[in-house]
Amino acid sequence: MLKRIASVVVALPIVLALIIIGGWPFYIGIAAVIGIGAKEFSNLFHSSNKYDPSNLLIISGAVLLIFSRAIWGFAGSESLLTLLILAAMTIHIIHRERGNEHAVIDFCITTAAIFYVGWLGAYIISLRALPSGEWWLILSLGAVWLADAGAFFIGTKFGRHPLAPAVSPKKTWEGYLGGAITATLLTPLGAYILQSFAPDIKIINGLVLGIVLGTLAPIGDLGISMIKRYFKAKDSGNLLPGHGGALDRLDSILWAVALGYQLITWFF
Repeated sequence: MLKRIASVVVALPIVLALIIIGGWPFYIGIAAVIGIGAKEFSNLFHSSNKYDPSNLLIISGAVLLIFSRAIWGFAGSESLLTLLILAAMTIHIIHRERGNEHAVIDFCITTAAIFYVGWLGAYIISLRALPSGEWWLILSLGAVWLADAGAFFIGTKFGRHPLAPAVSPKKTWEGYLGGAITATLLTPLGAYILQSFAPDIKIINGLVLGIVLGTLAPIGDLGISMIKRYFKAKDSGNLLPGHGGALDRLDSILWAVALGYQLITWFF
């Protein structure tokens, strides 16, 4: 617990400062985290000594998607994504010709990593690029952090009924519902506070984000847990003491920024 708290105390001000500053410091910081997360995703499959997805394409693809979204927006990202998929197929055809019997599965892993970590991760950039985007991004991330904190403390004290034992044995329905309720109740308070900086953010926006992200973003946590459990890995890496790797921190955030962007642009 002390390691977890220490990591938050150190990392949180840096994250908030980069979000507020924006521009290239923000882009480079996000690209670094997404690149590390993409490498950890790939490494989980490499750890089996059976699969060989393209580390080079996964990491470079995820990082390039961050920068392309920052510079050209969605249009440039879609063109880049098309080229990355074609490149992945080409690389794994070559691997099959060189004797890799799992090249077909490796192709699927490579493309999944680029889509899941790179494409979804780039929504961090898109969310920040919206009008008052720094505050929308902080509010969306805040909903996830509140849900995580609520799930941890309530689940630890009251958890009795397993949520998804085949995927993540320690998670409970009590923890999940506690996290969702915490996000639902406190995210509107965050919206109220942020109105001082962005009057277009309404309390009802915070309520909707709290409900949707507090309810759905934890699925991202379960998804990465499913992959880690398959390969018998406790964490995806050791970047943050007490928290694991970058991918362990991105698991719910990838869902939150993608869903948050859609909610904000469609309805708010």
